[in-house]
Amino acid sequence: MRVRAITPEKLVDELAEAVDGERRRWVRVAVDGAPAAGTARVADELVEPLRVRGREVVRIGMDGYVRPASLRFERGRADPDSYYESWFDLDGLRREALDPLAEDGTGAVLPALWDAATDRSPRLARVRLPERGVLLVDGPLLLGAGLPFDRTAHLWLPGGSLARRTAEEDRWTLPAFDRYSAEVGPERLADHVIRVDRPGHPAVVDELG
Repeated sequence: MRVRAITPEKLVDELAEAVDGERRRWVRVAVDGAPAAGTARVADELVEPLRVRGREVVRIGMDGYVRPASLRFERGRADPDSYYESWFDLDGLRREALDPLAEDGTGAVLPALWDAATDRSPRLARVRLPERGVLLVDGPLLLGAGLPFDRTAHLWLPGGSLARRTAEEDRWTLPAFDRYSAEVGPERLADHVIRVDRPGHPAVVDELG
């Protein structure tokens, strides 16, 4: 494994440069990882550097693309297999956010499909992303499902670091991430793999080995 230390600021700049290098009508980016890895923070921090580079951005979090409670909790509120298999509406994400940004798409993106707090649709208006715009999606379990992302980053918590960093109330999800690691191997699929097991000291994995 070849790993290099990097500052959080330089990491964001490096990811923004890679996204800006994409020569597509629109660019669809996944920032994948367990909630404890801080995917939302990294995706949020990418917004301004991309806008400085002339790229308009739409941000989507997978908490806005969960399935209704009747489906999420069909096997209980803390079932890791449900979390892995049916918690997130990946088909909805493809239909409402990713496919509209295909080369022949409309450019009109739905920022959220479902509000988990109210358990109903938030009924948001679509956002039309101009050409050269970037869709930034953050959340868990985004890789290996055939979603048409153009660039992907995986925030990796290897070994026991995921368990140590996961809040007590969320530890029931750990078997789901074990399955994800074993069945999908996101650290082998992503364009960018970043170890985040040392808070404030990320490291880019240039070669997994």
